[in-house]
Amino acid sequence: MFPSADIGAQDQCFRLIVRPDVWGTEVRIRLSNAFGTRPITFDGVFVGVQASGAAVVARTNRALTFERRSTVTIAPGGSAWSDPLALSFLRAVAAPALEGRKLAVSFHVAGESGPMTWHAKALTTSYVTSPGSGSKGMDESEASFRSSTTSWYFLDAVDMKVPSGARVIVAFGDSITDGTGSTLNGDDRWPDVLSRRLHLAHGDNAVVVNAGIGGNRVTGPVEYSPQKPFPGGPSAGQRLDRDVLSLSNVSVVIWLEGINDLNSNAGASVEAVRTAMAGIVDRIHLRTVRVFGATLTSALGNSGGSGTPETDVKRKALNDFIRGSGVFDGVIDFDSATIDQSTGALRNEFVPNSTIGGPGDRLHPNRIGYAAMAQSVDLTSLLAASGRR
Repeated sequence: MFPSADIGAQDQCFRLIVRPDVWGTEVRIRLSNAFGTRPITFDGVFVGVQASGAAVVARTNRALTFERRSTVTIAPGGSAWSDPLALSFLRAVAAPALEGRKLAVSFHVAGESGPMTWHAKALTTSYVTSPGSGSKGMDESEASFRSSTTSWYFLDAVDMKVPSGARVIVAFGDSITDGTGSTLNGDDRWPDVLSRRLHLAHGDNAVVVNAGIGGNRVTGPVEYSPQKPFPGGPSAGQRLDRDVLSLSNVSVVIWLEGINDLNSNAGASVEAVRTAMAGIVDRIHLRTVRVFGATLTSALGNSGGSGTPETDVKRKALNDFIRGSGVFDGVIDFDSATIDQSTGALRNEFVPNSTIGGPGDRLHPNRIGYAAMAQSVDLTSLLAASGRR
């Protein structure tokens, strides 16, 4: 699909499939070269409603611009927001009819991109043309998009215009927020289920954004760069501004993280995680955003270093801090919602992997485990707290 990691994309077009949490009258997107090593030029940028596969619903594909130009070049480490685009087809289709529909975001990489900025585990199927195939974003058919991927590349935010009173809730965390073990293309991560609960009760007055990254940590790595990559990405503190605080009108953060730090292979102390968490919460509070701390779910029995009895002792100690320290504006007790009190592990029905089948890894809940987590959130407390601190 791509010539090599060093070459990256080569004169190729991406059609990335994303599900807007709400549909608004205008849209803009952010393209990122955060982890690139050379400038990248994007052109032929379009958004439209996905029909099926890589096909776009007829007459919904619209061209995006960047400072009124059809081309944008982004320096290494940089990003660029598109100009807002009016979704004129919404005049003919009531917004509720688009609920659950997905957006096809297409763009062309001119020349070679070099190392690509990407989100590895999107759990959503997207599409890419062959190297050297040129710009195809204007094409509503699927004919040119011959390869599929379950990752997102370069696209790191989609912004819909919604009423000014809407409250934006960011789910911040690691693979359990990212949705590992849930269903491919099923949109049944715990933030997805929470979103549907909120929309059922409050319409489009609450919006949920998922900022989870598999393998992410609170305390490390100390340094992250294209020359010093880390599978879990930059630490929570290093990515906070870009992935959370730079988003529009954020009101509340729900933060579930720490098990990768406590993992016996990482070896971070509970005190180190507590200290780092408190500092990050202080930074969020400076932006008048409230933070709910989520307790860590059990990983007892996991074979990857997170499931040892020693790690579980540390997990419980960190949960005591989250519940009782007063650092957070509120607590969401995901641990109590998923644990088998007789064994200390995840409840058996929450273990089998929903994406690939099989026994599961005893760390990541399956789709019904994620649903139980989302169902445990007190919506009244969450929305009451989503006014400015």
